[in-house]
Amino acid sequence: MKLHTANDERIVMTLDAGGTNLKFSAIQGDKILMDYIYVPTEADNLERCLGNIVKGFEQVKAKLAAPPVAISFAFPGPTDYTAGIVGDLPNLPAFRGGVALGPMLEDKFKIPVFINNDGDLFVYGEAMAGFLPAVNNSLAQAGSPKRYKNLFGVTLGTGFGAGITRDGELFLGDNICAGEAWLLRNKLDPNVNAEEGCSIRAVRRVYAAKNGTSFEQAPEPKVIYDIGMGKAPGNKAAAIEAFRQLGEVAGDAIAQAVTLVDSLVVVGGGVSGASALFLQPLVDAMNDVFHKPEGDMRRLVQQAFNFEDSAQRAAFLKGDKREIVIPGTSRKIAYDPMPRTAVGMSRLGTSEAVAIGAYAFALAKLG
Repeated sequence: MKLHTANDERIVMTLDAGGTNLKFSAIQGDKILMDYIYVPTEADNLERCLGNIVKGFEQVKAKLAAPPVAISFAFPGPTDYTAGIVGDLPNLPAFRGGVALGPMLEDKFKIPVFINNDGDLFVYGEAMAGFLPAVNNSLAQAGSPKRYKNLFGVTLGTGFGAGITRDGELFLGDNICAGEAWLLRNKLDPNVNAEEGCSIRAVRRVYAAKNGTSFEQAPEPKVIYDIGMGKAPGNKAAAIEAFRQLGEVAGDAIAQAVTLVDSLVVVGGGVSGASALFLQPLVDAMNDVFHKPEGDMRRLVQQAFNFEDSAQRAAFLKGDKREIVIPGTSRKIAYDPMPRTAVGMSRLGTSEAVAIGAYAFALAKLG
């Protein structure tokens, strides 16, 4: 079922919950209606944290011209998202033993409440109004008959988040555990998970090791990126290698996912601004080969293209279009035998994609 949210008149209140601040807004027709309202999280005090969540939504509601139909937002896990019960959160220590956040907000505001993972909502937003429609529009403009319905998305930041959409619907899994890409194996260190190779701490760790300094002395990824781009003093080779390794680990994990879901791929998150240093290594890892005794074979059936590179984008859009004759007739039909995928950066920005994903998720549930 294709969900059309761009012209929907219903209003949904949203929240992006972090360890320091709670970021509130409201959406109507895929558009954010107001400047974000920030309220302190109070992560170590449950009563104050819950009070601030209610306070934030009350402030949003007071600014709306019409009543909202739902609340929908991202919240960290482990959480029973279907029931709206928050588990023991590493970065929000006040939440312990199960906190029925969703039911509490439903009682308070008398409207449905939907909670989900930020990785899932990010990819849903990009599928509804970001990367997926952008690629399909480019294909249409290029005269290609090919269209994509599925999207796999990852966020690179403090962690390695991910989500899956299939034909306009968010795929959550039976335990709401689909798309847990952070738990895929790390190509460069198979004893640990992929997140340890493609997160903020991974970039800092590799830079420190290559620079011969301690992890504590390593700068943040933004500074490491500037060093790698020659915009700041430092070990340029170490900076480039830190992001190259991030790209290789992320690309191998994404290849594992694309093997199963056969989709386009979108990348967001706090580290995404450094795409000039990691995106091509990421795509190269997806196009890698297995070394079998009888000879090499491709890592993926699909060929992966960097959609942010003009030459690769043109090749992706062109494909391998040809016409073939139907046997026994003089009629011809179009044929494109090139299985392919494209990898690109968020078209909405991570926060906006999460908010639009939350909006679309609520409308899909409401019908």
